[in-house]
Amino acid sequence: MTTTPVAHHYNVLFLCTGNSARSILAEALLNTLGAGRFTAYSAGSHPGGQVQPIAAELARGLGYDAARLRSKSWDEFTAPDAPRMDFILTVCDSAAGESCPLWPGHPATAHWGVPDPAAVNGDEASRRVAYRDALLCLRRRIELLLALPDEKLRGLAARVELQAIAAATH
Repeated sequence: MTTTPVAHHYNVLFLCTGNSARSILAEALLNTLGAGRFTAYSAGSHPGGQVQPIAAELARGLGYDAARLRSKSWDEFTAPDAPRMDFILTVCDSAAGESCPLWPGHPATAHWGVPDPAAVNGDEASRRVAYRDALLCLRRRIELLLALPDEKLRGLAARVELQAIAAATH
């Protein structure tokens, strides 16, 4: 009788300064597409306190539970009872340049920069295109992450793979 190895479960924290759009979309995407193998969280260094309405609409459109959508501080994930992260991914340039807290367990880190759709000025149609583009960019990266076998998601290999995903999708 042959048994199939059980895939490891990974916790991922997506960081952005405001935690109102890109990191929220990444959390919703990974929790929806990677259910069972990945649990995603999002946070901000200076959270805005609310989720951008178009980001919330897109997350709900993915089937993500609207009750889970909230803008929160990365301090929540440094507490002793916080989930231990395997990966920390920054999705905005300002968060990537900030001094991050010391994360327990030394998770693999990478920068997956995505243009800020909330910064787009213009009519509703232009803003929606910016959010759709951010969602599609994040989706491509998350699909590449999901395609990686467990051995590529451990130790130093994980950081290399996470950085390669960003480079491949620019």
